[in-house]
Amino acid sequence: MKQYVVDELRPEDYAQIKAYLDRRYAVPEFEGLYWVPLDETLLEGVQKAHDDCRPFYFALELSPDRLACELLVRTKQQIRCQCIQYATPNQRNWLIELVDAALEELKISV
Repeated sequence: MKQYVVDELRPEDYAQIKAYLDRRYAVPEFEGLYWVPLDETLLEGVQKAHDDCRPFYFALELSPDRLACELLVRTKQQIRCQCIQYATPNQRNWLIELVDAALEELKISV
């Protein structure tokens, strides 16, 4: 799996990130697994055509020592579909910039 990973989190970093993600994306159904909706303007190709599969998401997994962001664009509507695919460069950059901006806002240096 392709991922963007922020590791070696300190306990206080974990607590700050968890609180931020809980506020921004709701307390997760499964501990540590957050669904970040992809900006609709970034949809490409088959994703644009699959209205029934919308919205699309990135999955972020927070554990006490790391934040792992899958670079796979997913939907909660289907388990398998051709619109579930690795992020395009624009989608990938959007996610990385989103995570980096959150860390900067929280004053967490990694």
